[in-house]
Amino acid sequence: MTNFGYTLMTEQAGPKDLVKYAVEAENVGFDFEVASDHYSPWLSSMGHAPYVWTTLGAVAQATERVELMTYVTCPIIRYHPAVVAQKAATLQILADGRFTLGLGTGENLNEHVVGEGWPSIDKRQDMFVEALEIIEKLHAGGLVTYEGKHFCVDSARIWDLPENGVPIGIAVSGEKSIERFAAYADHLIAVEPNPDLVKGWADHHDGPSRTIGQIPISWDPDKDAAIERAHDKFRWFAGGWAVNADLPTTAGFAGATQFVRKEDVAETIPCGPDLDAIVDAVKPYWEAGFTDIALVQVGGETQERFLAEAAGPLLEKLRNASA
Repeated sequence: MTNFGYTLMTEQAGPKDLVKYAVEAENVGFDFEVASDHYSPWLSSMGHAPYVWTTLGAVAQATERVELMTYVTCPIIRYHPAVVAQKAATLQILADGRFTLGLGTGENLNEHVVGEGWPSIDKRQDMFVEALEIIEKLHAGGLVTYEGKHFCVDSARIWDLPENGVPIGIAVSGEKSIERFAAYADHLIAVEPNPDLVKGWADHHDGPSRTIGQIPISWDPDKDAAIERAHDKFRWFAGGWAVNADLPTTAGFAGATQFVRKEDVAETIPCGPDLDAIVDAVKPYWEAGFTDIALVQVGGETQERFLAEAAGPLLEKLRNASA
């Protein structure tokens, strides 16, 4: 059975609204909820970027059933990995074991704000390995001292640890990242329905594992309005992650996507009222072997109507099609 999730997209809604949407998404029947960890929106028109950890703490108290996840947190520049380990442990306690810590090597858009620069991908991956080692040691309990090339930890201990630990999901994009990170993770995170990623993960990862993907949609009774909104707020998606990881500002994303047309966006994001078209767009994920698929409804102003009118019937169609 494929699990279907709802995305609490911090780039397009404020913290109180996100908590409200989290409750509504649980009530309508989503299996899990993922939340982005951003300091800036991708485009200025998106308009938001609240602190996800405070928001998820509130969501953990406001919901009862849905699993929660960061999608994803970068533990190498804006946050020290020792702090990530502490707040993940705290959130897991608040969520009564429903939280998974999703981690990745991040984007310049969010990490440059602390003035430490943006390392090359090879250096980021080296830093990420050290961060994973630190988080793993701290979550195991006891006093931790660590001296690496990029990070040091001096006599640290997490005093409030959840009884059953914190599962780790790691975002990967290819064979190299799978080889380096699979041993540190419980679950795979990816944003494209690539069966080679799923197979590569299975080849390098021991034991059961979830494969967690994400896809944007722009549901609206008016197809033209859905396309217009997707173009206004989500045309950054067309750049691909190799570009998205390196641009530092919303102005940079606006410039890089100035020639992306509405029809280009409509070709990559299902837009409009046709739920069957959305199912067809999601289908490649479960066919590729993904066990969990999170939907991103584009536009903060559309969330309540989407959840009230479309989400229930869409979930029914998705579950029937993927069964």
